[in-house]
Amino acid sequence: MKLPTPPSREARDTLFLLATIAAIVLPHTGHLPVWATTITALVLGWRALLAWTGRPLPGRAWLVLVAAVAGTLTWLTFRSLVPRESGITLLVVLVALKTLELRARRDAFVVFFLGFFLVLTQFLFSQALATALWMFGATWALLSSLVLAQMPVGQPTLAVAARQALRSTVLGLPMMVLLFVLFPRIAPLWGVPAETVGHTGLSMRLDFGQMSEVANDTSIALRLRFDGAPPPRGELYFRGPVLERFDGRSWLPAPAAPAVPGDEVELGGAPRRYTVMLEPLRIGVLPLLETAPGRTLDADGTLLRRGATGEWFAERPLTEHLRFAAEAYPQRVVGRERSPASLRGDLALPPGSNPRLRAWAARLRAAPRFAALGADALAPALADAVLAHFAQGDYLYTLSPGRYGETTPDLIDEFWFDRRLGFCEHFAAAFVFAMRAMGVPARIVTGFQGMDERPEDGWWVVRNSNAHAWAEYWVPGRGWLRADPTAMVAPQRIAEGLALEPQPGAIASLNPTLWRRLRGAWEALDNDWQQWVLNYSRRDQFDLLKGLGIGQPDWLALGRITAALILVAAGVGVAWSRWQERPHDAWTRQRARLRHELARLGVAAAAHETPLRWAAALHARHGERAAAAAALLVALERSRYAADTGPLDWSTRRRWWRDWGRAARMLRA
Repeated sequence: MKLPTPPSREARDTLFLLATIAAIVLPHTGHLPVWATTITALVLGWRALLAWTGRPLPGRAWLVLVAAVAGTLTWLTFRSLVPRESGITLLVVLVALKTLELRARRDAFVVFFLGFFLVLTQFLFSQALATALWMFGATWALLSSLVLAQMPVGQPTLAVAARQALRSTVLGLPMMVLLFVLFPRIAPLWGVPAETVGHTGLSMRLDFGQMSEVANDTSIALRLRFDGAPPPRGELYFRGPVLERFDGRSWLPAPAAPAVPGDEVELGGAPRRYTVMLEPLRIGVLPLLETAPGRTLDADGTLLRRGATGEWFAERPLTEHLRFAAEAYPQRVVGRERSPASLRGDLALPPGSNPRLRAWAARLRAAPRFAALGADALAPALADAVLAHFAQGDYLYTLSPGRYGETTPDLIDEFWFDRRLGFCEHFAAAFVFAMRAMGVPARIVTGFQGMDERPEDGWWVVRNSNAHAWAEYWVPGRGWLRADPTAMVAPQRIAEGLALEPQPGAIASLNPTLWRRLRGAWEALDNDWQQWVLNYSRRDQFDLLKGLGIGQPDWLALGRITAALILVAAGVGVAWSRWQERPHDAWTRQRARLRHELARLGVAAAAHETPLRWAAALHARHGERAAAAAALLVALERSRYAADTGPLDWSTRRRWWRDWGRAARMLRA
């Protein structure tokens, strides 16, 4: 059987470059329009076919046509060519088209540098460790292609080019680390807010089925490390958006009302201190462990403010990881004193909505056992009765409760009486509606509940699958009390802090323990990446300067140290370059010195000539007087090239120079 002919050097290098571009573009496909991914794949495939078959490249008219189509589709998709997504979409397509113009080295260099820029744009969307590792591999491949382009002669292998590229990278690593550690922290380009940044599963709006969709996401929402023992799992409530307004289908925050005072917080007991690192959010509410003290909090330079209903707001949605220290007081009284006017919104219900649950609540409220209770005992008793109904009513806590409201506008009635299948938002919404129907102020709180221990690095992890919704109701003299109806239906969800997860993959099904360990180890590595690289801040820089003995570091001190180290590094680089230029072989150094000696004797000894040629030129210049010097030159050449001799050792070279000195003096006499 005839083996296929291997591709030419040019075809091989082109195919390798195309594969590298494809690897760079691959992570972008998640946020590119389908048409852009399709055009890019077709163009790269077309170019690979041309390289493999040796066919000529298409004419410029085809390129102009495809570029015009891409520009038009970009405008129709984004209505602009300026924002981040539209610019990167157009750039990806144009880089693919540029590969169809690889006719000269100049075209290849344009593709190389556009490829490096595409690597940078990937970090506009993700700075995770996996992304960094993938982009490092892509950068290494691009550098290897660049090395191949600088070797136009011969048949250098990909391995040779890859080693040279890695060597160049390693040589530049010290300067890169120096600049990373000491260069002033500038807000990164990817910190510019975008249409959607990150995700935590939380929202400023709650619809039936929303939390169950979030539970399919097992990615990390925040990490915690406690100074002492962690709280009991039943206390692990991370407060997020508070929703008080109900329009019949959705729960929303109450509209801003400056005249309504916020809940006063009375703290008691010992606080639990912890460090939290939040993932990027798409909302301005930061989920903190209940209950954090104060009205403001400095979160590593980001100012947080406590809202009227106890949640913590950032000045803007987070576009990068945020690490800071916080406190939580499990013993607290929130909103002890509230006026009837300030509670009116927590009693409001849409007119005529869910009539069956209203009638059920009215019957419960009229029960004789509640008639003699005072105001401070009535609300807890009614809440206990509603919670008991959940426990005894054959309700099922499920990740897939189905869609509500397809046959009736009364979603809560359908859940309460007909289907009885729900996730946490169903139970919390029904509880709040029932309490309001009985004249008790109530509201929904969303956030996270529970966390996972990760022994690999000592951090606790709260996942998006821990997203949760619970309720609060108000009691005169006692303030807002938490009620979690989910605990009545699925007590293990709250007691153990466990969240329902989607069906596991193949590895997790075969060996769940191994899967958890692998996931924990990877998340520990990713956490270290977040802590020491992405979260390396100006404060860390100043702490480093303090460790070096600078008492009050500032930008001037940081600039002086950075400039001094850069100068030292530059000096070392220049010295290394000069040393590299010098001949390190003894015979080569001896030959270089001889050229100067021969110049003093009137012989022009070119660098490319051999000592034997120099001997002939010396004899032609000085005749028989040069016999001794010429013989020494012939011996020098034999020491390098003759099979029966070896290199000159130190003592032999010393004698050779002594004999040369005598011969040279005779010629100058």
